[in-house]
Amino acid sequence: MDATASASVSAVRRSMRLVSWRWATPEAQAVLATRNLASILKYYRRVHGSSQVQTGELLGYDKTYVSALELGKRQLSDVGSLRHVAEKLALPAHVLGVTDPADTDHRSMIQFGASTVRLAEVARQCGHAAEAVAELWPLVARLEARARDGGTERDALRLLAHARMSLGTALGNVLPEERLATAAHWTAKSVDVVRAFDDQVLIASALRMHGNELRKAGLIGAAVDRLTRAAAIAPSPEDRAAVLPLLARAAGALGNAVLFDHTVREAHQLLDTVEHTSLVNPSALYEIRLRGLVSTGRTREAIRHAESAPPAPTIAVAPQWRVIELITTGRVRLLAGDSREAAQLLATAVREAQAQRLPHQLQRVQRATAGKLPDTHDAATHALAQLRTEIAA
Repeated sequence: MDATASASVSAVRRSMRLVSWRWATPEAQAVLATRNLASILKYYRRVHGSSQVQTGELLGYDKTYVSALELGKRQLSDVGSLRHVAEKLALPAHVLGVTDPADTDHRSMIQFGASTVRLAEVARQCGHAAEAVAELWPLVARLEARARDGGTERDALRLLAHARMSLGTALGNVLPEERLATAAHWTAKSVDVVRAFDDQVLIASALRMHGNELRKAGLIGAAVDRLTRAAAIAPSPEDRAAVLPLLARAAGALGNAVLFDHTVREAHQLLDTVEHTSLVNPSALYEIRLRGLVSTGRTREAIRHAESAPPAPTIAVAPQWRVIELITTGRVRLLAGDSREAAQLLATAVREAQAQRLPHQLQRVQRATAGKLPDTHDAATHALAQLRTEIAA
């Protein structure tokens, strides 16, 4: 492909991306709120850099007619013409005053969709990630179909972003490691959407969740990049605190001891000033520090840290966090030569991971016990095989 053709393809791709989300920006929403076809046409042409001739070709009108519409000298009043223009501009028909049963149904879905996402998050945090996935798939499918058909209203896209984030995170719990790229794919799609919004909280949240799924998928460098960006733009201490534990995990997995230590220290400092969550609490940071010390080659320090009593829980956390902590602590006890306690901790982790359908955690047990605790390794392998069968079904 020559340079000219390559540039042309790039331009088309940029245009397609713009078409997808152009009506979601705050400026576009203000224009759409006028319900004025002249203003909408002018905005459309300005955003796309298109002439009245090009816009006329899109709509099937000549330049003179487009000019008359923009000047208010001509009006469209028949439903067929208004629906035609809405379709060509990728607008919901009701924006131009056309009653559309599909739009009415869609607005109802938006109202109930937000509740679906919230309930799915509760289910995931209570150890029912598979049920969360089952609830989210139909919602995401309907929202994406709407977007493909030109339904890019701001409320719909915001809900689509949240639904994609939630779906990706839930999939990150229930998929085995070799399929975790699917979870990262969905959180990446949420990042694509939130870029249309001037909302730092939403953008930071999307980057945070995407970064964590990238880490789990083994794309550590990319994970650190996304999480660092999320921390940098987080608009409040609470938003920053939500990112730091995940950034610490990714930094540890990358072997970056300096970034890991700095991030853990800051996360501990924020514990006294923000509300505790499943990640932002002393118990979670205890596990994160243990794992990071091992990952950054400081096994002796990790062993000393594990010998101190873990902090008392300050909140009720999701059951999967207990599995994560059991595996990390068991791994450190194994490194310390305490095979008996390690076997007990990891055997409990296997039972709970199977009950909660957490294949990724069973794979962590497999790695920790390979060649060291054959009975526990076999138990984890058997449990994982059963989960794979359930996933395939």
